[in-house]
Amino acid sequence: MKILLVEDDDRIAKPLAEGLKNEHHVVEIARDGIEGWEYAQGAEFDLILLDLMLPKLDGITLCKRLREAKSKALILMLTAKDTTDDKVIGLDAGADDYLVKPFKLKELAARIRALSRRCHELKPKILSYQQLQLNPSTGEVTYDSNLLSLTPKEYLILEYFLRHPKQILTRTAILDKLWEFDKSSGEGTIKTHITNLRQKLKAAGSRNNLIETVYGVGYRLGSLEN
Repeated sequence: MKILLVEDDDRIAKPLAEGLKNEHHVVEIARDGIEGWEYAQGAEFDLILLDLMLPKLDGITLCKRLREAKSKALILMLTAKDTTDDKVIGLDAGADDYLVKPFKLKELAARIRALSRRCHELKPKILSYQQLQLNPSTGEVTYDSNLLSLTPKEYLILEYFLRHPKQILTRTAILDKLWEFDKSSGEGTIKTHITNLRQKLKAAGSRNNLIETVYGVGYRLGSLEN
């Protein structure tokens, strides 16, 4: 998932972002409501983790603005306020769920998985293509039952391909989806990750062109006929 974390307290935001990255998510941090709105307008996010008490623009107002703008992102409120009225206000503003601080990363990860299952674009439990399988729930990737050891970025790239098996994915699309805004990454970075991913797939038994290069455009999963 590509996640926008809108949280003004770095003591919470930084370790939370690192924990989510270790769960194979791409995470951007916005430190006030206005910055959160600008981030949300500049890229497509799967999930927005939204603190209620924010500088410049509070979480409730931002949530309403996002829904008025037809944002399809899942929104999970993070707040120290735990009264029923506070929860109702947040949900009525357009949030999909509500988590009270303090919480453990394990609980947040479970809430994120639950929201994904409830999403109207329900994703399959196991992503597969030929002998390749990826389990989003466990993070396990196998080819012909051989377990692959992937870096977090390799995992995200492979998951992106498996969720779009018939599409040519441009290098720009991969960068936008899987890299943070403030990271200076380019086509060379993507090429390196693709090369490493191909090597690991080949070592597990895959054919050479499982991930094809479409010259001048990007990459795609190769067809059975090739």
